[in-house]
Amino acid sequence: MSTLTRKGFFKLAGAGAAATTLAGTAFVATRDREDGKKLFAKRPDMNVVFIILDSLRKDHVGAYGNPWIQTPNLDALAKDSLRFTKAYPESMPTIPARRAIHTGIRTFPFDQYGAEQQNSAIMHGWLPIPRGQRALAGLLADHGMETLLVTDNYHQFKPEMNFHKGFKTFDFIRGQETDRHKPYWTVSKETMDRYLPVEEIRTRHYLANVADRRMEEDYFSPQVFTRASELLETLPQRQPFFMTIDSFDPHEPWDPPDKYVDLYYDGEYKGKEPIVAPYRDSSYLTDDELKRMRALYAGEVTMVDHWLGRFLDKLDKLKLRDNTLLVLLSDHGHLHGEHNTTGKPHYAIWPELTDLVFYIRHPERKKAGETSDYYASTHDVAPTIFGALGLRRPREMEGTDLSVLLDSGSPDPRAYSTLSYHDYVWARDEDYALISRRDGERTKLYDLKADPDQTEDISSRKPEIVRKMFDEYILEDAGGSLPDY
Repeated sequence: MSTLTRKGFFKLAGAGAAATTLAGTAFVATRDREDGKKLFAKRPDMNVVFIILDSLRKDHVGAYGNPWIQTPNLDALAKDSLRFTKAYPESMPTIPARRAIHTGIRTFPFDQYGAEQQNSAIMHGWLPIPRGQRALAGLLADHGMETLLVTDNYHQFKPEMNFHKGFKTFDFIRGQETDRHKPYWTVSKETMDRYLPVEEIRTRHYLANVADRRMEEDYFSPQVFTRASELLETLPQRQPFFMTIDSFDPHEPWDPPDKYVDLYYDGEYKGKEPIVAPYRDSSYLTDDELKRMRALYAGEVTMVDHWLGRFLDKLDKLKLRDNTLLVLLSDHGHLHGEHNTTGKPHYAIWPELTDLVFYIRHPERKKAGETSDYYASTHDVAPTIFGALGLRRPREMEGTDLSVLLDSGSPDPRAYSTLSYHDYVWARDEDYALISRRDGERTKLYDLKADPDQTEDISSRKPEIVRKMFDEYILEDAGGSLPDY
């Protein structure tokens, strides 16, 4: 990395200039070094839009083979993108996944903090980006990029989390789920009687937060993508930019406008609305309530797809598509009665939870409409963005640069994938999927070729496979052992 004094920089660039060109490459002066000099960094010539959709199931997207849910914009985007068919989170759920996404560093096996902090967290790994660990937005800001965040994912803007660091502009949209935005006690008993009597406090918080909602534009995913579209209007003269759009939908609660639900539920529903799902076995639901829950979720997915499409149209209208890399990712899925389970219990690491949507759309349409079966993961996002921009990735990033696939290159070999969710671990390769508690107990093993839906546990018949996957995959990726919390 070249360095120049402030005086030398302005002599080259001209007083008041922010960047210069050396041998055809744009550079920008960035933060001060300890010796008083300025870092002189390469400035990208391409924008980046990065979109996260929380709890979007891969099997609920047409491009991944779903025949009945309407996702026309996600499907059209897939035709212009490289689409990953074997993408998995390196850890779950919301906060651990985002730590890996924004840093390129694995949170598995949750050893960045001590036992006291891990045990005091909501679950293992549910902790902020460690002090001193730089995040993607700040690193790109050092290269002269405008950095912007729009999100309604309230977990990220709780005071102790600080996931907005490095963003020069950030817009937090309040009111999702149990965000302490409006007093929950204002919700009447008559209102609560319309909803299934599960997760009462969670439901009350949400209903209080959305009590003033009047039209579709007031729903959360419309707000998120509308705000992002408005920010795009300000950016044509502020390029290059890095914009992150993190939509909490289609995460529960699911209560989209009727026009979306009616696409997936025939007839008149007369029961109580199951807008949230306890993380447990699904025996509390009748068949009709389960059918309704699935229709509510599917409707939420279609609403998110519609407003994503509005944002993509704005990108095109502003003529930004031809110089903007777009990356789209889900962080995990959600169970709606599969395996007799609802929600996201930490022990239920089945495909409905683990399988991700992951696209990369290059402005030159590289690999458009093609697929990759590389074992992609959430901690690959940051190094991939660095690679696509032609920037040298920071040495601490552990993920793989997937952008080499766009030029028919080969990323570092990866024959399997591993992840951790609280006190459970998971691994899969081409033949088997393993679910286990961190201490090796409560193990399940599935034959992926004979049983792709993972319905029959064969761990008792294949103890040698269980041992191999635990030792050679999970413990190997954990550095030899798992922390004992």
